[in-house]
Amino acid sequence: MIVTENLTKKFVDFLAVEDVSIAIGAGQVLALLGPNGAGKTTTVRMLTSILVPTRGTARVAGYDVVKQAASVRASVGVLTEQHGLYGRMPADEYLDFFGQIYNLDPARRQARIKTLLESFGLYAERKRKVGEYSKGMRQKLALARALLHEPPVLLLDEPTSAMDPESARLVRDSIRELRSAERTIVVCTHNLAEAEELADQIAIIRHGRIIVRGTPQALKLGLLGPAEYELRLGSNLNGHHLDLPGPIQLTGQGPDWLRFRSGEPQVTNPQVLRYLLDQGLPVISLQEVSRSLEEVYLQAINTPIGEESVYGR
Repeated sequence: MIVTENLTKKFVDFLAVEDVSIAIGAGQVLALLGPNGAGKTTTVRMLTSILVPTRGTARVAGYDVVKQAASVRASVGVLTEQHGLYGRMPADEYLDFFGQIYNLDPARRQARIKTLLESFGLYAERKRKVGEYSKGMRQKLALARALLHEPPVLLLDEPTSAMDPESARLVRDSIRELRSAERTIVVCTHNLAEAEELADQIAIIRHGRIIVRGTPQALKLGLLGPAEYELRLGSNLNGHHLDLPGPIQLTGQGPDWLRFRSGEPQVTNPQVLRYLLDQGLPVISLQEVSRSLEEVYLQAINTPIGEESVYGR
């Protein structure tokens, strides 16, 4: 649904985006991460045919972003950081106005407006002017506008910004439902926990170039190394010498716990459990130590820029 090859944008002497090549299929969510000024917004603007690439190509929903710009714009729903909402209009009239721009017939238009306002908890406030809405309510209305014409592609910039936890959860659940409806979704966000929860693929962009991309699990393995496991015991080791089996690396040990890394946990973890039980050491738990996407992100952006690294292709 979105395919780019060497997508590049240069403003006079500033190279904002350089050689971005991605492919995102139907039913997939890509989280595009990066510092402010990294090129995320410029990339999205090219994908929506707002900016013309300096070089390279992009196809969105099967349409070329340069040669078929009108078809691209009709096929995408966009949530931008600056919403551009019309503050003097009531919410339902505002959505009706955009429904007319999308050439939705009156019956379908009203049905979509009612469904979306109810979904986002705004139906009771539909007659209030948008300028009277809180920031979180405006964010939900902007998302409703992006979904109004049921586009096959969604480009969402900070979709849960300024929302309370309940509203943010509602939006994340909506994104998951949209993915299951075979939509292609790109999410630009600084909320790394949200990106890890939603995304099938992660791409980290820095100085206009994608430096790493892959699945969250593959990125953790590729950038942080093998998974770490923590084992808790029901009694103290009391100086007990452990000669753990298998190719593992002991990374920490306390009176009644130990941590280790293993590149083949499906092989080594059962061996470790069997060894400890044979030594008369009761095992309470064995679990993987959680590693966050934040660790991956910090590792990536603090690494010298080289060739793009792809994990979990």
